[in-house]
Amino acid sequence: MAEGKAIDIIKRHGQRPSESFAREKLHKSVVAACISAGAPEGHAESIARAVTDDVLGWLDTHPEVTSHDLRRVAGRHLRTHHPDAAYLYEQHKNII
Repeated sequence: MAEGKAIDIIKRHGQRPSESFAREKLHKSVVAACISAGAPEGHAESIARAVTDDVLGWLDTHPEVTSHDLRRVAGRHLRTHHPDAAYLYEQHKNII
């Protein structure tokens, strides 16, 4: 899995410095979306683990990705578990 190797995340069209992939950061963002969509905390945690594992599998073949790609792939996997949370996750920059 991608956990053992360094994955560079290119931020905002290269306007911000890239950073290394952090599993915990992805996990927390998925949990937050699930809780915002009304999922109980335990369910949100288990969904986040599954989505994060799916994203790690995808990252195995991608040594460098954009933050947009990461969010898109995570959202696609989240949609299978909790469509409402996926919508919130995918639209986080557009929701006021």
